[in-house]
Amino acid sequence: MQAKSNNPDVKFFRVIFNAFHFNRTNWKAVSLCFLAALVFWFFNALNKNYATNLRFGVNFEFDQEKYVPVEPLPESVFMNVSGNGWDLLRKSLGFNLPAMNIALERPTEVKKIVGSTLPALLAGQLGNLQINHVVTDTLYLFLDPREKKKVKVWVDPDQFKFSKGFDRLSPVVILPDSIEIEGPKSIIEKTADSVMLTINEGEISSDYREEVEVVIPDGELIKRNPALVEVIFEVVEWTEISKSIKLDIQNTPAGVRLHLENDSIICKLLVPSTEARDLLLPKEAEMAFIDLTGVRRGETKLLPFITGLPDHAKVLSLDSVAIRLY
Repeated sequence: MQAKSNNPDVKFFRVIFNAFHFNRTNWKAVSLCFLAALVFWFFNALNKNYATNLRFGVNFEFDQEKYVPVEPLPESVFMNVSGNGWDLLRKSLGFNLPAMNIALERPTEVKKIVGSTLPALLAGQLGNLQINHVVTDTLYLFLDPREKKKVKVWVDPDQFKFSKGFDRLSPVVILPDSIEIEGPKSIIEKTADSVMLTINEGEISSDYREEVEVVIPDGELIKRNPALVEVIFEVVEWTEISKSIKLDIQNTPAGVRLHLENDSIICKLLVPSTEARDLLLPKEAEMAFIDLTGVRRGETKLLPFITGLPDHAKVLSLDSVAIRLY
């Protein structure tokens, strides 16, 4: 039989070995002990005071009815603060983190706030926390008096694209044809008195009625009222027709004789398809006028002036008239 050793070192290592010998029950107990010790240490440590950097939100107090930022105002400030560990932990997680209020008595005169001046401005707003120093170097501000202005809204009809055979029939109507803009004075004063609408539309083949946004150049800080306007016009299919129109010669010089090869001309018109058949019929009101005032003897060609056509008819081309005076 092997004798037991009385060496104290051997007994110590045997105890350690037995404690950490792989045994599920032993490891559970050891783990719980370590966890309990860690929790105790953590809770105990949080009762002490520490210093850390925290981000605090910033609110600037000024008359927002009279003044408006030209550039976005700073939203936060970094500060090194001291306080109880529990309090710092809650605030670092975003709980009960106060926003800093900075009053601006003369908003347009304050262009920057140096970080070193903030502790005096923010004193008493941090509760139990103490400001050690401000990490943020400078807060830059740019505010202007609030101003309003009326702006005319218009559209270039050439922007519109139509399907083959279709085109605009009525004038372009914009409702409303002007809007009110509001914003920083320095920006409003530079804004033009009128703004053109940009239309992003495919080929149109029916009456147009769409809301279009009024985009103000560099207008991120400008409020528009309204921001959308309605653009309206009629669209129809068009047909090309050729029509004979009677000539009317006016102001023939005295003492000369006039020779015309034809007493009418051919005029090519673009008309709404629904009116094409009716327009082919002769109308007494339709006339091609030629004014001979100042025309000298000899042979010349003149372009007549057409009257009496329907409002919707568009003249594409017409014959010039050969005239001989002798």
